[in-house]
Amino acid sequence: MIAETGHYALVLALALALIQSLVPMIGAKLRDPALMNVARSTAVAQLLFVGASFVALVLVHVGSDFSVANVFENSHSQKPLIYKISGVWGNHEGSMLLWVAILALFGGLVAIFGSNLPLSLRAHVLAVQGWIATAFYLFILLTSNPFLRLAEVPVEGRDLNPILQDIGLAIHPPMLYLGYVGFSISFSFAVAALIEGRVDAAWARWVRPWTLMAWVFLTLGIAMGSYWAYYELGWGGWWFWDPVENASLMPWLAGTALLHSALVMEKRNALKIWTILLSILTFSLSLLGTFLVRSGVLTSVHAFATDPSRGVFILLILCLFIGGSLTLYAWRASSLKQGGLFAPISREGSLVLNNLFLTTACATVFVGTLYPLALEVLTGDKISVGAPFFNLTFGPLCVPLLLAMPFGPLLAWKRGDLLGAAQRLLAAGLLALFAVALLWAFVRGGSTLAPLAIGLAVFVIVGALVDLVERIALFRVPLGISWRRARGLPRAAWGTAFAHAGIGVALIGIVCESTWNSEYIATMKPNDSAMVGGYEFKLNGLSQRQGPNYREVFASFSVSQQGAVLGTLTPSKRSFATRGMSTSEAALMTRGVSQLYVSLGDLRADGAVAVRIYHKPWVLLIWYGPLLMAFGGLLSLSDRRLRVGAPKPAKAARALQAAE
Repeated sequence: MIAETGHYALVLALALALIQSLVPMIGAKLRDPALMNVARSTAVAQLLFVGASFVALVLVHVGSDFSVANVFENSHSQKPLIYKISGVWGNHEGSMLLWVAILALFGGLVAIFGSNLPLSLRAHVLAVQGWIATAFYLFILLTSNPFLRLAEVPVEGRDLNPILQDIGLAIHPPMLYLGYVGFSISFSFAVAALIEGRVDAAWARWVRPWTLMAWVFLTLGIAMGSYWAYYELGWGGWWFWDPVENASLMPWLAGTALLHSALVMEKRNALKIWTILLSILTFSLSLLGTFLVRSGVLTSVHAFATDPSRGVFILLILCLFIGGSLTLYAWRASSLKQGGLFAPISREGSLVLNNLFLTTACATVFVGTLYPLALEVLTGDKISVGAPFFNLTFGPLCVPLLLAMPFGPLLAWKRGDLLGAAQRLLAAGLLALFAVALLWAFVRGGSTLAPLAIGLAVFVIVGALVDLVERIALFRVPLGISWRRARGLPRAAWGTAFAHAGIGVALIGIVCESTWNSEYIATMKPNDSAMVGGYEFKLNGLSQRQGPNYREVFASFSVSQQGAVLGTLTPSKRSFATRGMSTSEAALMTRGVSQLYVSLGDLRADGAVAVRIYHKPWVLLIWYGPLLMAFGGLLSLSDRRLRVGAPKPAKAARALQAAE
């Protein structure tokens, strides 16, 4: 009965989405406030019904109701509770239900907290959200119904993919979807603006908090996915340029450009056409990621579906929304009035330069990801585009971007002083050169460019601090005055500094891990020892134990440095009988911001085991950087200017608007 309730709730949500997509548009055309307000009530009601549907799916998974095909295919009665819950979105059908639930959540938030929006704009935004929701409800109900019953009830389920039975799965997909789907609001605002033919600074102020929220979630989702791949897959890597990884990176790059473009539009009423286009492209790239994962064109640990009919349906949705929005853009963009002018050397100019590099980097990833797929479709030839291509194309684009990053906040709006900004960044430049010289003098091995990359990271980090120092006039006025200025600074200023510094922190981690990591890959027997990165790893022995739904062989390694025992690492190899699969569970020991990493390979008949042992210097900075960036985004989001948004129209203005 729970499954049927969830199914009916999903059907009712579809009906509400259809009403939401049509009635407010008619109301906006007729200037009828009552019809336009239908968008608000239907968005909230749709959220309630799709929420009920999602809860129903969670309940049948937790209750191990194997009469439901989705539960039978992806669960097991002995599976831990956390994985029964996270297994809801560990499959195609459940993940799509989570997708539309988050879509309805954002629509509901706009309906509830968007009372300061003009009535017609809110009606159009929620109507566009209704179009998107309608398409995906139809996709789920026609091709991916998670509530289908089996004619014969099995005794036990087939279990979830063992690789996905990890705490990272409980965090990574919801975070990623909150980012992916969150950009639908920016898309809806853009399409609504094109329909109305009116875009101004107030529009940018309304759209920027939603974009920033989606960007924060996507940043956290990508970072969590990277860390999950690092410790769960047992390869010791943190980024593989997998097509589905790239599918999450592309909307992040476009969304970062959108944030900066919306800032220029809000402050200077400029870059209108560019901001609208980026709003469309960012969500379009999110839809592209959905297509890649569910079309069957990719073979990846991330890929959920291999049914071509689903891929065709998603492709039709892709063509409808991307093609339709770009057609509308081509038709209406010329009617949008240009905003304020600015000199090339200005804060606006620096943000434009930033956007050019970001979009070019995004285009590079796009070509590298889709070119092999297009070539195979057109010619049947299979080629592989991997890390060498992306490192040689994406990396060089990041260098000028990072060099220019500290200058932007120090330049004035409209017309800036480049020489003055350079003088204020002199200390940052000197510290960067000192870091380079120090590394060249004392660090051996690795690429000669690595110290230069770390110097660039130091320049970015210190440059972000210089902006704060300049704002509070530190060392130029008494400390008490600087302290009061610091307390009075907008949170957005602090958020910008933290986000920019986070990029520098992540770059240091990337360079150190890639350049100076040590590895040992061999076969070891009990009492064998290996030296890696100045640490001694001794294999004490192998043991077995029974888990909830797997059998596990684990090894005990004593880790010591200069004769002092630091602790024990217990990597394991798990075998899941139901699925007939095995996984490697890496063991990690954190030393400051560095890590020691051990994973097991195949066991041999003579009692030996294949092992991978790594010393990864400063590797945790790779993920501390995105956390710092997300924290900066949250600080900016808490800024009063973004929380308040545009002021509510006065009563007289609202009455006039209703009478029009």
